[in-house]
Amino acid sequence: MNSDVLLSQGSSTLRLNLASSPALNLSTRRSCFRPFSSKCRQLSEDSSLLRIQRLASFFYPLKANRISVRKYAKDAFDSFEFDGVKKEASDLPQESQPNKVDVIKILQGANSILPHVVIASTALALVYPPSFTWFTNRYYAPALGFLMFAVGVNSSGKDFVEAINRPGTILAGYFGQFVVKPFLGFLFGTIAVTTFNLPTSVGAGIMLVSCVSGAQLSNYATFLTDPPMAPLSIVMTSLSTATAVFVTPTLSLLLIGKRLPVDVKGMMSSIMQIVVAPIAGGLFLNKFFPQIGSAIRPFLPPLSVFVTALCVGSPLAINIQAILSPFGISILLLVTGFHLSAFFAGYVLSGFVFSKAPDVKALQRTLSFETGMQSSLLALALANKFFQDPLVGVPPAISVVLMSLMGFSLVMLWTKRKKQDVV
Repeated sequence: MNSDVLLSQGSSTLRLNLASSPALNLSTRRSCFRPFSSKCRQLSEDSSLLRIQRLASFFYPLKANRISVRKYAKDAFDSFEFDGVKKEASDLPQESQPNKVDVIKILQGANSILPHVVIASTALALVYPPSFTWFTNRYYAPALGFLMFAVGVNSSGKDFVEAINRPGTILAGYFGQFVVKPFLGFLFGTIAVTTFNLPTSVGAGIMLVSCVSGAQLSNYATFLTDPPMAPLSIVMTSLSTATAVFVTPTLSLLLIGKRLPVDVKGMMSSIMQIVVAPIAGGLFLNKFFPQIGSAIRPFLPPLSVFVTALCVGSPLAINIQAILSPFGISILLLVTGFHLSAFFAGYVLSGFVFSKAPDVKALQRTLSFETGMQSSLLALALANKFFQDPLVGVPPAISVVLMSLMGFSLVMLWTKRKKQDVV
């Protein structure tokens, strides 16, 4: 019995000796007269491609023919490998591998529930303040530093170089921080005293909130909404924080009538601890130890959500008595109006200035966060240290909560809109 089989493809014919191919089983021999690609799918992984290529080289001495046959054999073998992998995957238990992927996705998607967690932490702080009172002021710097570390792990040095090369955008963010926002603070502080007949100390507290630098939480909000813009947001916040040692006392003198002796060394040390060192550590880990960075990256979102909830609930719980004072509701309305105006002004004004920029929407969102969110914790610390009237600290305490709620609600809204636009 002749064991040679002719395989034809177009004008090319290839003879295979089935007796000399131990890897070819009975089912393969019965299907030898099917199209060439179906035969190769049934060839064993150990011998098919090499055997076909060798036979092709023998029967087709011309280089062009050898290349065409080898290419056809490889394509057929690739399809065989794909079918084999698919078959093996179907034989595996249905629940083994998807569960692992789902866990990673849940960890990485933890940021999407951040606004809900902020709301829940606010409610918990109002109902049961002791749940957050243990998280005192000394934990704020490490907590915010951790958020900056998470941003650094997900960024690169090139991103910060590109951010520095946009001086016009940085200047616009600085203008929003120390011109637009103080103007709004003076406006709402004046309304608090003249229209709502609140004590002068409450108006001073609102103005004090508008005089401080940008908040590190704005960097994290930008990172969640537009990750490429996070380095730009960090540069703007760092610049406003570095110059706040001079600008904040000057603005407080102009708006409130009292010059605040801000600790220059203390603020510079705070910048190093909260912003520079954590981001540098994240970039270093991402650059030189990428495997470690990849391993810890899925766990950073849920930890960041937990830390953010603590930073929001703690000031509210610690200052709960002042917030629930007879002036609490009026102060709440005024601080809400102040922040809404700041978010809106940052978004609209940047839209006019950068209307021709290709990433205008991302810039609008970034500058809205920079203008609407400020270091209310710093304002609270200054109020407690340099003002005898405790009512001065009430607007900053409320501002911490409202700023976070509004900022991360915008994160949820804008992220959802971006996904709809993509779809």
